[in-house]
Amino acid sequence: MRRLMWTKLALATLLGAACVTINVYFPAAAAEKAADQFIDGVWQKSAPPAAEPKPADKTSSLAPHAEPLAIMFARSVLESVVPAAQAADVNIDVNSPAIRAIQATMAERHSQLSKYYDSGAIGLTADGMVDVRDQNAVPLPERVLLRKLVGEDNHDRALLYQEVAKANGHPEWEADIRSSFARRWIARAQTGWYYKQGDSWVQKQ
Repeated sequence: MRRLMWTKLALATLLGAACVTINVYFPAAAAEKAADQFIDGVWQKSAPPAAEPKPADKTSSLAPHAEPLAIMFARSVLESVVPAAQAADVNIDVNSPAIRAIQATMAERHSQLSKYYDSGAIGLTADGMVDVRDQNAVPLPERVLLRKLVGEDNHDRALLYQEVAKANGHPEWEADIRSSFARRWIARAQTGWYYKQGDSWVQKQ
């Protein structure tokens, strides 16, 4: 009787955890890694060094009989309920044809925008976009072109976040994708570039 009660308790606990995971799961670390890959392609930066491999989990070498029977049973049921993507490392794909096309267009445009980042005329915003910070830093004949480039870049950025979410089968992730990219645009920006923090512009040190 006690074994049956333990089995029911373990099963209820693990299934409850599964429900929570399915409802709220967003692979933030994978999204930021994907963002770095995309951003480095746009800004023609070198890829970041690979992370050191994590030590092997010693508990994985335990014999199957070392795990209580109730947990083994609950785990088998859990694995049939939780999608495989939830149980394994998740990758965010930024290599679809549509995303690669956006990246190529943004990389070409960046060759024109980079000098405006350097001069402080434009900067990055907290919502993953770019904005004019100081048009007085731009010669008068170039200001119309600058606004045009900024508008086109923001159009591509908005499309990018939508496409990444869609390409990975989760359109509902668009806002989370945008937030992840927004953080990484700023994190990977060059020293001296500006970014928006609250209502103020901050120069990256």
